[in-house]
Amino acid sequence: MGAVDQQVQAAAKTPLVALLGNPNCGKTALFNRLTGARQKVANYAGVTIERKEGSFTLPGGRPLRVLDLPGAYSLAAHTPDEAITRDVVAGLRAGEQTPDAVVCVVNATNLRLNLRLVLEIKRLGQPMVLALNMVDVAKKRGIEIDTARLSKELGMPVIETVAVQAGGEKGLLAALEAMPFDLRVTPNPLSAIDAVPVEETQREVRRIIDATVSYDNDKGNLSEQIDQVVLHPVIGPIILAATMFLIFQAVFSWANAPMDLIKSSVDALGHWVGNALPDGPLRGLIVDGVFGGAGSVLVYLPQILILFFFILVLEDCGYLPRAAFLLDRMMGGVGLSGRAFIPLLSSFACAIPGVMAARTIQNPRDRLVTIMIAPLMTCSARLPVYALVIAAFIPHRELGGGINLQGLVLFLLYAAGIVSAMGVAYFFKRTVGAKGHQPLMLELPAYHWPHLHNLALGLWERARIFITRVGTVILTLMILVWFLSSFPGAPEGATQPPIYYSIAGMLGRALAVVFGPIGFGWQICIALVPGMAAREVAVGALGTVYALSTTGDDVASSLTPIIAASWTLPTALSLLAWYVFAPQCLSTLSVVRRETGSVRYAFLMAGYMFALAYTASFLTFHIARAVLGS
Repeated sequence: MGAVDQQVQAAAKTPLVALLGNPNCGKTALFNRLTGARQKVANYAGVTIERKEGSFTLPGGRPLRVLDLPGAYSLAAHTPDEAITRDVVAGLRAGEQTPDAVVCVVNATNLRLNLRLVLEIKRLGQPMVLALNMVDVAKKRGIEIDTARLSKELGMPVIETVAVQAGGEKGLLAALEAMPFDLRVTPNPLSAIDAVPVEETQREVRRIIDATVSYDNDKGNLSEQIDQVVLHPVIGPIILAATMFLIFQAVFSWANAPMDLIKSSVDALGHWVGNALPDGPLRGLIVDGVFGGAGSVLVYLPQILILFFFILVLEDCGYLPRAAFLLDRMMGGVGLSGRAFIPLLSSFACAIPGVMAARTIQNPRDRLVTIMIAPLMTCSARLPVYALVIAAFIPHRELGGGINLQGLVLFLLYAAGIVSAMGVAYFFKRTVGAKGHQPLMLELPAYHWPHLHNLALGLWERARIFITRVGTVILTLMILVWFLSSFPGAPEGATQPPIYYSIAGMLGRALAVVFGPIGFGWQICIALVPGMAAREVAVGALGTVYALSTTGDDVASSLTPIIAASWTLPTALSLLAWYVFAPQCLSTLSVVRRETGSVRYAFLMAGYMFALAYTASFLTFHIARAVLGS
C-alpha cells in the first residue's frame, strides 16, 4: 500500500467534528483557536464555496479533524451556503464524510435567534455539544444563563467558551474528550426536521429561554444605544460618508513616508545591481524588467495596507453590517437588497471574493445582479494605477481643514465606481431582475474593540498576498513584457528607442489604432495587455516600457515625473476613467463563470465593462481637451 493511500485511510479513521452555527456567533474564531496553523482551505466539489478543515489533538492524545461549516440560520436552506451546511451535516453530500459529532456554536447574548438551529440539528440524532460562546459579554451585560438547566432541557452537554481568548476553548476540549466517537451514528433523514412546523420550534425556543435565562439584571445593550446615532436616518449616512472620506485621505497622507522608504530602497538596490553587472541582456532584464517593472508596483504596498487596515477595523468592530442597513434604502432604489453591500464591500479588496460572497443572497436574480456589478467596485489592484496618475498630475495641496486634494480625487474615483455600479444595477434589474424591493433581514453583532491579533493576521495576509503576486505573477509578466519590449531590437539608423521596433512596440502601435481616439499612446496600450491578468501589472508594465525608453535606471521613483512629462492631462484623466470601468482580469471572469454556471455571463460582464470604459474615456478625453485646449 502506498504512502498516500495510508494517509487517506488514517484521515478517514480520525473522527470528524463539524462546527456550525449562525453567522457572527464566533464559530470561525473558535475553529482558529482549536486548529491554529493546522488547517487547510479548499472548495467543496462542484462549487466555489470555501471549505475549511483543520486538525487538533485532545488533552488525552486523541487526534480529531474539525470542519468549519458555512454559517446558517436554519437547515431549511435559503442560500447556497446554508444548503452546503445542511447536506454535509445530514450526510447527503456525495464524497463528503458525515461528521461523527456536531459542535453547535451559539452567541450567548442572542439565544433567541440561535437556538432554532440547535433544535433542528438535534432532530438529526447525532452526538452534539453546545458551545455557549461569548459568555464573557453576556456576563458583563448581566445576562444569567443556567448552563446545567440548559443542558438538561436540550439533552446535550453545554459548554461555556470564549473563542477570542487564549484558553477559552478548554471546556470544549474536555467535552469532546468524553464524546463516544467509536459509535458511528447515521443521521436521521431531513424529514425529521420538516415534520415539525417552524412555529412549534419557535415556541420551544421561547420555553427553553424562559426556563434557563434571566434578563432581570441585564444592563442593556450598549450597541443599541450607539445604534440610535449610527443608524439615524440623517446622521447615520453622514457618519458613513465621513468615515469613507477620511479613509481615502489617510491612504495618501499616511503612506508618503513608507512609500518614500521603499522607493529609495528599490532605487539603491537597483543601482547597486546595475553597477555590478556588465552591459547586456541580463543587466537589462534585472534593471529594467525586475526593478523597473515589479519594483514600481511594490512601492504601493503601504497604501494598500492602510486601506485594508481601516476595512478590517470596521469589520471587526461590527460597523460593516450597520453600513449595509444604512445603504439598504439607497440600494433598494435600484432594486437591490442591503445584503448586497457585504459582497460589494468585499470587492474593494478583490472582485473574486466579492463575487463569491454574493451566494449569501437568497433571491437568485438579486444574486446575479450583484455578481455582475461587483467588479465595478474599485478593487485594490486599481489603487497603484490611481496613485501613480494622481501623484503625477494632481498637486499635493491642502484645501483647508486637513483635506488633501489627492485624497479627495481618490475618494471621487471610488465614489464614481459605486455610482456606476448602482446605475448598472438599475439597468439590470429592469431587464433581467425581479421587480420590487425585498426588505433586508440581517443580524447586527454587538460592537466591540477590534482584536489586535485578528487585525495583525489580516494585514499580514494582505501583505503576503500582494508581495507574492509581485514576486510571482507580476514578476513573470514583467519578464515577458521586457522580452517582448527588447527584441528583435532597433534596425540601423533607427531614430526611435529600441522598444519602438520591438514585438511589444508593434503590438502597441496596432492597438493604438483602437485606443488612439481616447488618448492612449502605444506605451499605454502595451501596458493594458498584461493588465488583463492582474490590473496592478499595468504600472509595472509602464515602468518597464519607460525604462527601455529612457536612460535612467531608477524608474521605480522616476516613473511619476516621466509620465507627467510624457502625457497630457486629458490622457491622464482618460486613463483614470478607463480604470473606473476597466474590463475584469481573467481570474475574475473565470470565477463569474463558475458561480453563475454559464460562460455567457462572463462574456456579458467583459463586454459591458469594455463598452462603459471606452465610452467614459472617450467623453473624458475629448471634454478635457475642449476645456483645457490641449
